[in-house]
Amino acid sequence: MKMASATTAPEPFAPPSSPSPAPGPEPVAPEALHSPCDPAELGFETTETLPEPEEGLGHARAVEALRLALAVEAPGYHVFVLGEPGSSRHTVVRGLLQAHANGRPAPPDWVYLNNFGDPNRPRALSLPAGEGTRLRAAMQHFVGELGRALATAFEGDEYRSRLEAIQAETKQREESGLQALGAQAAEQGVALLRTPQGFAFAPTKEGEPLAAEAFEALSEGERERLTKVIESLRGKLQQLLHELPRLRRQMQLKLREATRETMGLAAGHLIDELRERFAHLPPVLDFLGEVLQDILEAGEQLRDQPRDEEDDSVAGLSGSLVLHRYQVNLLVGREPAGHAPVLRCDHPTVANLIGRVDHTAHLGTLLTNFTLVRPGALHRANGGCLMLDAMKVLAEPWAWASLKRALKSGEVRIESLPQMLGWVHALPLEPEPIPLQLKIVMIGEREVHDLLQTLDPEFNELFKVAADFDDDLPRDPARTRELACLLGSLGRARGLRPLHREAVARVVEHAARLADDARRLSTRTRALAEVLQEADAWAAQAGRQVVGREDVVQAIQARERRGARLRERLHEALLRDTLLVSTSGSHVGQVNGLVVAEVAGQRFAYPVRVTATARLGDGELLDIERESTLGGPIHSKGVMILAAFLGARYAQDLPLSLSASLVFEQSYGPVEGDSASLAELCALLSTLAVLPVRQGVAVTGSINQFGLVQAVGGVNEKVEGFFELCRARGLDGTQGVIVPRANLQHLMLREEVVQAAAAGRFHVWAVSDVDEAIALLTGVPAGLPNAKGEVPVGSVNHRVAVQLTQLSLVRQAWEPVSAGRPRRAARPRSRPRPAPRRG
Repeated sequence: MKMASATTAPEPFAPPSSPSPAPGPEPVAPEALHSPCDPAELGFETTETLPEPEEGLGHARAVEALRLALAVEAPGYHVFVLGEPGSSRHTVVRGLLQAHANGRPAPPDWVYLNNFGDPNRPRALSLPAGEGTRLRAAMQHFVGELGRALATAFEGDEYRSRLEAIQAETKQREESGLQALGAQAAEQGVALLRTPQGFAFAPTKEGEPLAAEAFEALSEGERERLTKVIESLRGKLQQLLHELPRLRRQMQLKLREATRETMGLAAGHLIDELRERFAHLPPVLDFLGEVLQDILEAGEQLRDQPRDEEDDSVAGLSGSLVLHRYQVNLLVGREPAGHAPVLRCDHPTVANLIGRVDHTAHLGTLLTNFTLVRPGALHRANGGCLMLDAMKVLAEPWAWASLKRALKSGEVRIESLPQMLGWVHALPLEPEPIPLQLKIVMIGEREVHDLLQTLDPEFNELFKVAADFDDDLPRDPARTRELACLLGSLGRARGLRPLHREAVARVVEHAARLADDARRLSTRTRALAEVLQEADAWAAQAGRQVVGREDVVQAIQARERRGARLRERLHEALLRDTLLVSTSGSHVGQVNGLVVAEVAGQRFAYPVRVTATARLGDGELLDIERESTLGGPIHSKGVMILAAFLGARYAQDLPLSLSASLVFEQSYGPVEGDSASLAELCALLSTLAVLPVRQGVAVTGSINQFGLVQAVGGVNEKVEGFFELCRARGLDGTQGVIVPRANLQHLMLREEVVQAAAAGRFHVWAVSDVDEAIALLTGVPAGLPNAKGEVPVGSVNHRVAVQLTQLSLVRQAWEPVSAGRPRRAARPRSRPRPAPRRG
């Protein structure tokens, strides 16, 4: 764009008294402001006649990824499902997983058995589906029968007679030895006496022990003979007494052997019955052999152990505390005719994921055994699929690390969190790890997936498939029909009344509004289901058997009212001029921008005043929001693009000698986004051209470095927010909103806005570049350059160029031509400095 010469000062100019009618584009036609859904094209009367929708409505890409992951058996092909909450991710994923699982047989049962060699390391045993349950029930019955069989055997006459015979034989052998020794002593005139202190020898006469006086009266030779005899007999007695413990040990061995034989007879037939029932399972036969061997080896303990009913109730077992070692801990049991499991873990703590070992209190001490090993979600879903919410897993301490360890090792090792951290010094129970083969489906937002990819190098190794669910789907007749089928299915699942086709049409329009696009439909089924639920309540209050359009409208309006507290307060502040926003007249350097806020899931917009000031400077464009740390990075980027546009269009041949400031007036919170960059640029151009801007027009849109206007979000809320303020103050037919032309396809405005536009009381203008916007706002043509690069005199671009040239000349007049010798200051013609005023 060719500007005035930098060597001569341009003529000053004054602003027009008021803007003339906008030379820009015509207002958007009312029919383009809203894309209705024609009920007649739906092809049904109520949703009662509609079939169930296809699986994965609008999510073909994600469904394909899930099916691929389910088909690949290689390690690491677990799935991370991406998408926004409420987009029916869980329902679609569970349906696909269930369909896949229904075609696969039930995985095996897993049981824990006592390790008779090392009780602290229980053994894991895999059994065909249903056999684990049978084995547990059989061993519980065995323990109960074993106790009764042992009691009967030990209390029987045969066992008692055998014990008595063994004891009598031993006693008889003891007595025979003593009697033989006594007879030998009697032959030599000595008697073997039993005393309280034990056995003793005494000399006799005619069979009677001699008193001490009588013994002293014997001859010396006789005394010496008797003394020697007694000493010899004492040696033999000592030898006999040493022989008695051996005889008693032999007796104990015979008693134990009798007990073993008795227990073998009592338990053997029970074991034989179990062997017949489980003859097709060799591991079970090996276990039964170990049980019988342990019963025989621990016979004395089993015989002498009293039954403790209190302990039975604590442990939940039948039989005594000793007999629990023969129980079977069914960790995971399946139905023989079942299918692969599909589970969802809503509370993925470490214990709930990988299992735990419980303890019982007994006499003030915590005890545990293999029967107290409890399964986790990985055990229950083993052989099938497990659904997890990513944020819930990441929120639990060590849950993510435990899950990764299990997936990488291919086995589930039950460890408590203190044990994992090394805080347990007692001897822990260490159950044998169980092989793991399942599909993990992690569901989370896209931001969580990106963070895990960035921060965890093992993530991509474990979750090789990403199933990305779309937030919306194209709005065409086929998809509209599919959405109607989905609405009918949602209603039937919740027991709601069927929807009339006009009600369905209104929900379709609401789905387009949720998608922020008139040509697409939102897949946020949660929000749609809530509308159906509330519309059904309105229909019930009205006594209707079919939900009509008015019921849906009431439900949507009620949802908006519930979240309207802040919107109403802001609207009241605008009407009372607490927040200064004009909807009539004109003003230099002041443009109405539009801000979107969200409260309780409801979005709304309200206008905010954007102002700009300019003065002599060195090309600095001051963003007051950024300087005050209220502006976010995207907003700051928009201001920088604005500065780049100014330099590229108006300062190619001379230095940009402008210092300008931009601010959102009465903004006391963070400002983010670049949707106000068009309004900021228009305010700055108005200040430089000294042209007042129509205050009855609000502006939204972002710009690029070439001045083209780009689409923004929340365009429907922005138009409606400014419309509400203008309607409250009175519509005069000149008010409206400038939106990017690229946003026309997104417009789904409310009915009252469309009606006001049709009556000519409110307008929506679509612009493609800043020239169209500034022309609409000022009523002055922007001034497009001709073939020589010259712009018409008096146009907005000409006035801006003249003003920037004037600032450049002033700046050059004060710049030194060499070190120590300032250039003589030129006396520029006075440039206009009009005070801001309302038109």
